[in-house]
Amino acid sequence: MEDLEKILATTENVKLIYVIPDFQNPSGRTWPMERRKQFMEIINKYEIPVLEDNPYGELRFKGEFLPALKSMDTKGLVMYFSTFSKILTPGFRLAWICAAPNIMEKLSLITQAAVLQTSTLNMMVVSKYLDMFDVDKHIEAIRPVYKHRCELMINTMRETFPEKVKFTDPDGGLFTWVEMPEYVNTRDLALKALEKKVAFVPGSGFFPNGGNEHCLRLNYSNSTDEKLVDGVRRLAEVIKESLK
Repeated sequence: MEDLEKILATTENVKLIYVIPDFQNPSGRTWPMERRKQFMEIINKYEIPVLEDNPYGELRFKGEFLPALKSMDTKGLVMYFSTFSKILTPGFRLAWICAAPNIMEKLSLITQAAVLQTSTLNMMVVSKYLDMFDVDKHIEAIRPVYKHRCELMINTMRETFPEKVKFTDPDGGLFTWVEMPEYVNTRDLALKALEKKVAFVPGSGFFPNGGNEHCLRLNYSNSTDEKLVDGVRRLAEVIKESLK
């Protein structure tokens, strides 16, 4: 946070800050409470708008829920974005926003210019679902599913990955972040993994200026137990070959 404050104190070029405090994509990491407080103190001091992207926050399956940055927003600076695609139905790609009225007015105009209008049918279906069913109960039902898949993947990685390979153990969300020795290029590794019918996202694709070629992201959200275990074991074989 010292670096952030130093930047804001020495330049007026920062117009917006984008953050994913909960189960960040691609790392799966979550901001602790102290970091959230420090961040919001800086934001309120310099009055910089923030886009808080929280598509995964409802999918916590370990530990305690932490408050959104928006709940600490005393000046209407935080725009809170979330989505039904991670908690209800991925194909609808339907999101929602909580922001100050003056910001919502501008966002509405931007949305009209960018996409004209979100699918009316999708909005009607989700609205009807919320009227007829308990979405919180549904979320409670899917959390144990993701918890099981995450633990299965992480435990299999611990059993099969070389010690030189490090990875996150998330408390929620859909991803784990894997760090290989720096001499490994995961784009090349991805091609070898595909030969064994295993796919992952190389780390460099998550950074606008490149870098982190030795990292990769794994997703445990939508596979059977058998495919998860088999896929991790196949990937472990590819990794071991690359480290020789």
